[in-house]
Amino acid sequence: MTSLSGSDTATAATAVVSALRAAGCVFAEDEAELILGTARTPDELAAMVDRRVAGQPLEHVLGWAEFHGLRILVEPGVFVPRRRTEFLVDEALAQAPGASVVVDLCCGSGAVGAALAAALGEVELHAADIDPAAVGCARRNIAPYGGHAHVGDLFDALPAALRGRTGILAANVPYVPSDEVGLLPAEAREHEPLVALDGGGDGLDVLRRFHVKKVVLRL
Repeated sequence: MTSLSGSDTATAATAVVSALRAAGCVFAEDEAELILGTARTPDELAAMVDRRVAGQPLEHVLGWAEFHGLRILVEPGVFVPRRRTEFLVDEALAQAPGASVVVDLCCGSGAVGAALAAALGEVELHAADIDPAAVGCARRNIAPYGGHAHVGDLFDALPAALRGRTGILAANVPYVPSDEVGLLPAEAREHEPLVALDGGGDGLDVLRRFHVKKVVLRL
């Protein structure tokens, strides 16, 4: 395979933008730039464009998402970290700037935990999720920070030794009411795990369980 270069790149860029725009991508130019910057060969470029045109999330096509200044690995079937969730990271850092033990619950790709560890420096980092695929992805994203990833339901996944030691407990729980999941963009409802989206009847089921267990365990 040969890499893209020179006039071939310019021609490819025009073709990619046209294909993405025809598929309804609002930011076709920006997405084309990212895809072109990620693809290593013409064949890989074509495959990536086909996947995006078919409706797969851009982050799944690229294999990564930008989050709080980091490039977070995102695999098919794993929840894509939203840029708005960076607010959660900033608030946690503002409340506990000297935290040495960090827990990222309902971690998905582990983006929140990775961002907190990157900002805090040397910390003991734990990430947990009920979805094994998400935990596998998170494990790779938090590995550079010496993080530990656990599979399980909320606090049941965590080591007992964390009780009373946790400086930051961050959780981006599912919050979409069950009846409204069908109203989400197709990229989310068709390509992201339901367990990461569905928050029950009023969207607060997981949040209520999280709060009750947090009070009982006194993390």
